[in-house]
This record gives sequence, C-alpha cells and structure tokens, in this order.
Amino acid sequence: MNIVVCVKYVPDATAERQFESDHTVDRVGVDGLLSELDEYAVEQALQLREKRDGEEIEITALCVGPEQATDAIRKALQMGVDKGVHVVDDAIAGSDSLATSLVLAKAVEKIGDVDLVMCGMASTDASMSVVPAMLAERLGLPQVTFASAVESQGEVFRVRRDGDTATEIVEGRLPMVLSVTDQTGEARYPSFKGIMAAKKKPLESWSLSDLGVDAEKVGLSAAWSAVEDTEARPPRSQGEIVTDEDGSGAKALVDFLASKKFI
Repeated sequence: MNIVVCVKYVPDATAERQFESDHTVDRVGVDGLLSELDEYAVEQALQLREKRDGEEIEITALCVGPEQATDAIRKALQMGVDKGVHVVDDAIAGSDSLATSLVLAKAVEKIGDVDLVMCGMASTDASMSVVPAMLAERLGLPQVTFASAVESQGEVFRVRRDGDTATEIVEGRLPMVLSVTDQTGEARYPSFKGIMAAKKKPLESWSLSDLGVDAEKVGLSAAWSAVEDTEARPPRSQGEIVTDEDGSGAKALVDFLASKKFI
C-alpha cells in the first residue's frame, strides 16, 4: 500500500506573524513548522502501518511551500515517514486553495500508484478545511473527511465523524482521500533514533514544470479571492485593576463583562 500524507509548513503561532506588501502571509521572514493538525494525519498513517504488521506500506510526506518548508517534511520523516516530496516554485506564492489542490493533485499523480491520500482537517494558518475535498475531486477519488476515529480492514475504511448534534459512521473503499481531526489521538514525538534515521531518507524537490502545471494557474494573480487590506494588531491597552475594599468588586466585574458583551 502506498500512502501520501499532505503536510503544510505554517508560521509558528507563537512568533510575530505579519503580512507581505501584497497582503499575503509572510512565510519566509518568520519561523515556521509542520502544521499541528497535519501531525495527526501523519500519526494515523504511521498507526495504520503498525496495525497492519507484515503488510508492505510506504508513506510519503508531500508538501507545497517555500524553501523553508523542508522543515515540515523533515519533522514527518523524523516521526517515521519513509520519504518526502517538496514542491517548491516561486510562482506558487500567494496560491489559494484551488491552486494548492491542483499542485497537490499533480504531485500525487506523479508519485503514482497511491492507494490512500491523508490530510489534516485544516491548516492552522488558513483553517479553511476545503483542500481535501478539492483534492479528491481533482483525483477522481471518493473522500471521507473529518474522521475522529479510523478503522480499516483490507481496502475498506470505516471512520467516525463527530458533529455538533450527531455522530456518523462513514465507510469508504481504497483508493480514496481521508482527512482526520485532532480527536484521532495525540501525535508522537520524534525519537532520537527517528531524528538520526530521517537524515538518510530520500527527499525529492519538484518544480511546477516537473508536474506539468502552468504557472499562470497558480499564485496570487490566479486566486479566486483577494485580501483588500490588512493592518497590524493594536498594542495591548493597560488593564484596569478593581479593588474590593468595600465589597463592590463583584459588581464592577459584572459591569465590565457586560460592557464588553461577554455576558
């Protein structure tokens, strides 16, 4: 079985994130890392291989992003993934979900003989949750998304999808696209052995021309949506200290919460 896990390189949420002059997210001038939600997809792929002990399963981490995005792939390799593919091209910068799904689909096709494409439920920077569905459409594969738990037997996969008002059991057959949520189980930390082994694992770099993708179909100019304006977050204002010397502290707190429409 061949599994491809789509992973994304995102700005570190604890870093000072900012926008470029064209209102796109600065992915070069800020520290980045493997999207936490994609770590769950990597974990589920690794667990699937462990549960099917004796079956030959190869797992590839696929990432579209700038040069620094190799850090996200290396994290997946350290966790236990077998090899990585990095699609990097200056023309990709500013791509929306439609263009991203196009590049991912072409990369999956180039990898070839893929039985299962796995994704996180969303990326931690955009949180749109639409790429898995778009990817499935482009590949002509069935999709089983937002899985909170995954079970498999042979080519049949059964997942539990937990919604706000109900829980669904959805079944699909390989080949297919599967996205998982952060409820599937905590992702493992890379071991020292895994970190050392990752240095010897193959990591290929592909451009748009390698995939046969026209540069005019990706990038900011091809995006179906546009950010009109951005502004820096205002600095934190000084807080107000409420003393409760005369027993009025509780009322002052309630009045404050009401003024901010918290209650």
